[in-house]
Amino acid sequence: MNAFRLALFVLIVSVFPRPVWADDERLRDTIDREIKAGWAKEKITAPIQSSDNVFLRRVHLDLVGMIPTYEETTAFLKDTDPKKREKLIDKLLADPRFARQQSHVWDMAMLGRNAKLVEGTVGHRNRERFRQWLAKQFEANEPWDRVAAKILRAEEDGSQLFFAVNNGTDEMVTAVSRVFLATQIQCAKCHDHPYEPWTQKDYHGMAGFFVRTMAVEVPGKPEITNQKGKQYLVGEKAVGEALFATEELDPKTKKKQSIPIKPKFLSGAVLTEPEAPKDYVEPKLKPGEVPPKPAFSRREKFSEWMTAKDNPYFARAAVNRVWAQFMGRGFVHPVDDFNSQNTPSHPELLKAIEKEFVAHKFDLKWLVREIVSSEAYQATDLGPVTDAMPKHYERARIRPLSVEELTASLHLATGLGLESALKAEPSSQLLQYLGQPTDGQGRFQGSLSEHLFLHNGDQFRGLCRPNKGNLPEKLLTGSEDWNAKVERMFLSVLSRPPTSEEKERFVKYLSADPKDAKDAKLAAQRMEDVMWVLVSCSEFRFNR
Repeated sequence: MNAFRLALFVLIVSVFPRPVWADDERLRDTIDREIKAGWAKEKITAPIQSSDNVFLRRVHLDLVGMIPTYEETTAFLKDTDPKKREKLIDKLLADPRFARQQSHVWDMAMLGRNAKLVEGTVGHRNRERFRQWLAKQFEANEPWDRVAAKILRAEEDGSQLFFAVNNGTDEMVTAVSRVFLATQIQCAKCHDHPYEPWTQKDYHGMAGFFVRTMAVEVPGKPEITNQKGKQYLVGEKAVGEALFATEELDPKTKKKQSIPIKPKFLSGAVLTEPEAPKDYVEPKLKPGEVPPKPAFSRREKFSEWMTAKDNPYFARAAVNRVWAQFMGRGFVHPVDDFNSQNTPSHPELLKAIEKEFVAHKFDLKWLVREIVSSEAYQATDLGPVTDAMPKHYERARIRPLSVEELTASLHLATGLGLESALKAEPSSQLLQYLGQPTDGQGRFQGSLSEHLFLHNGDQFRGLCRPNKGNLPEKLLTGSEDWNAKVERMFLSVLSRPPTSEEKERFVKYLSADPKDAKDAKLAAQRMEDVMWVLVSCSEFRFNR
């Protein structure tokens, strides 16, 4: 009997092999093995692990969109548990701020710093509703295929902004193919693509899925707090075709003929759809109305094709974009341009992550956990390589904080508290001078206008003045010695203790004992100066 059971066990194991995500075969291990193989092939010296304080600040900014608080910093640096990084990652992924941060990242990936959505306009208010909708999806850990499908269907309140901003067939085709398929097909609108297989008929075949879609503005619902002002509805007509102008002339008009193109998936298959009744007439719509949902929705069929497990574009595009979000550049860079000339830097690793992402049912949180738990992500950001985005990931990325991250982090650094940081919104000036390096391509170039704003403007300085129980006031009036105060200042702002030289200089500058009101005013000015030095330095501006 024992022999029989053993034989049966061997048979079962051979027929039902262990899943590829078993504990000893985690994706993070695959990532490290493949990245290290790349270093060996390129004869690159493997980087050391980042210090605790660098990792702490990096992972907080990446996962929750703001620097750690003083309490979070000191608790982590004092923790001696060898698994403290793993515990911190799990804690941050469970934090509501993770969903908020992901909503900002994907909102920017889909809409960018769009001029239609500037602060104070209807679009801006609807953008916040879109971010709130996205945050709900990430908070519930909704699978990415479902989130993408909801955006394309545009039926849930808040989800409609993607099509409302990209309103028009050409804009929809470009945005959908770029964001969800990482494919640039717009070049084929006017002529066959000169380097890729896309033809004009491919483009207009894609347009056929969206030519019937329309977005309209409607009044918000005053009884719902976050629906004041206008909102958007997205609908789809039952008829309408994408037209393609051929080179052949119409014998009657002597002009190029425009022929309807059937909707065609990028995989090459043509959509099969029922014929509309010959006597069908679209209902006449009133202002602010969208047509009733059609019996057959082209956009819905496209969504089903796009999010299918065997779609050759969808999972690959998401994996590449998420990898770039945390590692600085995609396996294919730019992240939204897979083409025959733009080959992946680590093709086998890209395939492995894509396969596991699909196997895990498009679980974004799982994917993020595996990436940030890898040695590759936790590597030092120091080293001889000068490339801003190292192709072989031999140095962790150094990136500027987004304007949203910077705003929240300023509130934490100056002691205004987590609640204040969560409520803080970037001002129009911050958006103007610091809002641009968020295109998802890793590009950043410091400008003179940014420098002048940081060092001559009052937005940073104002938060550094001792006032209303903020950190500068607490340090100024506290009973600790100046060594302890400087230590707290650095841990609060830069998430690290000061060097001995920094501590000596700061203590010397601050430790004058005020004897009268004039000296007290001077002490307050000095406190403002040193806080401003820290929040305006490049170390605070970047993620290290």
